[in-house]
Formats: sequence, C-alpha cells, structure tokens
Amino acid sequence: MALSLPDLPYAKDALAPYISANTLDFHYGKHHKAYVDNLNKLIAGTQLENRSLEEIIQEASKDPAKAGIFNNAAQVWNHTFYWNCLTPKGGGAPKGPIAEKITAAFGSYEKFAEELKNAGVTQFGSGWAWLVLDGNDLKITKTANADTPLAHGQKALLTLDVWEHAYYLDYQNRRPDYLSSVIANLINWDFVNSNLK
Repeated sequence: MALSLPDLPYAKDALAPYISANTLDFHYGKHHKAYVDNLNKLIAGTQLENRSLEEIIQEASKDPAKAGIFNNAAQVWNHTFYWNCLTPKGGGAPKGPIAEKITAAFGSYEKFAEELKNAGVTQFGSGWAWLVLDGNDLKITKTANADTPLAHGQKALLTLDVWEHAYYLDYQNRRPDYLSSVIANLINWDFVNSNLK
C-alpha cells in the first residue's frame, strides 16, 4: 500500500503573514510531496512496502545501504510532524502539562524559547530543531538533514524546520527572524501537549 501525502491541518494561507501561502505551495506541495513520491518508488516491491512509516524509519536507520529510504521516510515523517506543530494564532507561552515541564526543565518559557531558537540558528546547514522527551527528561536537540529523534529512541514533542526551503521565500537568509516568528506566533501547544501522552 503506497504512502500518501497527508492533508495540511489548515488552509495554505492560514499561517500568513509568518509563513506565506507561497512558501507552503513549494514546501508542502513540492518538497514534502517529492519525499512521499520518492519513498514510494524506493520501497515498491521490497519487504518495506507494507510497513508503517515509523517501521520503515526504524529499519532503514540501522542499514547504511538503505540511506536513501531513510532520508525520504524521515523527511516525510518530519514534515508531517512539523505541519502539526504549527497553528494559526498559536505560539507564545504554553498552557497545560507542557508548561510545567518547560518551567521545570528550562527555568522559564523565555529561557526555553531562547534555547529552541538557538538550536535552530546554530544548526549548520539543513536540519531541524526539536523539543524531545529523552526517557523522562525534556531536552532541546537538533538534527542534520533528514535525521529524526525516532532514530535515536527519543519522543518528539515539537519541531522547527530549518531547511532553507522552510523560510527562504519569506525571510531570505534571516533564519533567526523566521524562528522568532514561528515561536512567538505559530507553535501549536495543543499538539505538543498531545505528544506527552
């Protein structure tokens, strides 16, 4: 059964002015779709063809010969997760269980926001900034290229995409401005809380 491109959880213009419909046309409509299409071609006729996306990632992450499969599968998963981490009228200080965990782990929401932004700014080249549960510990991490916490036994709670295609049409080379905008205005804390369960 072929994997399909999941629907966006909002209209393409819903994240404007922080992320434009033009960016989503390319980022979701071209990049994310290409990862899905490439993965389907790579797993067609193999033992991975009828596995879940998470199973494909886990298996491919252990085999260097399956790097192409891992990269495309992880990018499908990372992007789907990223879209759900965003919501119109989101961002700012969290509510619910994650708020207490963030204060306990980082001292304050402001310190957390600063560390998350810094992880995204300092990720050299393409990649992702993450809030993860590592065992019972809340941590901010970053991964290069397609790498994902799933491959490292961590539970993803939140991610910010720092590949240039995520922000270049709207922010050009101003990655810090993109990260500040998303953190302040678009983080879907309801989704982050749902990942704690």
